[in-house]
Amino acid sequence: MVTAYPLPEGFTELEVFAIGTALLVEALLGFCLNGLTIISFRKIKEIRTPSNLLVLSVALADCGICINAFIAAFSSFLRYWPYGSDGCQIHGFQGFWTALASISSSAAVAWDRYHHYCTRSKLQWSTAISMMAFAWLFAAFWSVMPLLGWGEYDYEPLRTCCTLDYSKGDRNYITFLFALSIFNFMIPGFIMLTAYQSIHQKFKKSGHYKFNTGLPLKTLVICWGPYCLLCFYAAVENVMFISPKYRMIPAVIAKTVPTVDAFVYALGNENYRGGIWQFLTGQKMEKAEVDNKTK
Repeated sequence: MVTAYPLPEGFTELEVFAIGTALLVEALLGFCLNGLTIISFRKIKEIRTPSNLLVLSVALADCGICINAFIAAFSSFLRYWPYGSDGCQIHGFQGFWTALASISSSAAVAWDRYHHYCTRSKLQWSTAISMMAFAWLFAAFWSVMPLLGWGEYDYEPLRTCCTLDYSKGDRNYITFLFALSIFNFMIPGFIMLTAYQSIHQKFKKSGHYKFNTGLPLKTLVICWGPYCLLCFYAAVENVMFISPKYRMIPAVIAKTVPTVDAFVYALGNENYRGGIWQFLTGQKMEKAEVDNKTK
């Protein structure tokens, strides 16, 4: 006989089901799109370029976010977290690591695109591999800090998934939050802002717009902005006065990142899109599409 676990405090049956369903849809859609990006890179020689390695890095990180969301969705349908306190720490670390790696990799793509379009310098494999490794190691450093005592991982308001604990709002949390925000949100955001502004000016002069230069930064702000605002609010006010259901909304919005990123960085990249099309249909890419300058 299956035990029916009680509803998490502050949530109705419909709300728990809706959040679980949203997380599941986000996880499956994002995983499929980014999985296609990863497989295409492996199978299609024409798109295996240093620049597209950074796009691959975004896709790998976003697949990690999808795995995290899938576990959260499964737990939401169960109405409780079945993996214990150690599992909560692992889940929080894994979600944080892949999220930060996704942001850092997106900034790396912006840096590469700036040099590609504005300085006409070609990215080398050694540089691309170093940038990818740095993005993941840098993200790992900040993600492991809560496991070592600077910051802390704990349950989300729904108590079926885990993330950075913002409920206490103490000095330990505040110092970690501000350092984390500067190095993992503000600096990557500044890199993306300046890079894409410069690219936009270049496109404006030539009259040729290769891609939407405003979309990557908007994706960063719209998807991660609500979660950042919630964390900053928790640093100055007692966030527990906010209803648990409303505190879950930024987390659900953040999990849309993998799907949006797939359209921005892979499907929105003419060269990469041609490679995906070749993988799906077997049709060879045109020479113009293979040229990395169409990125």
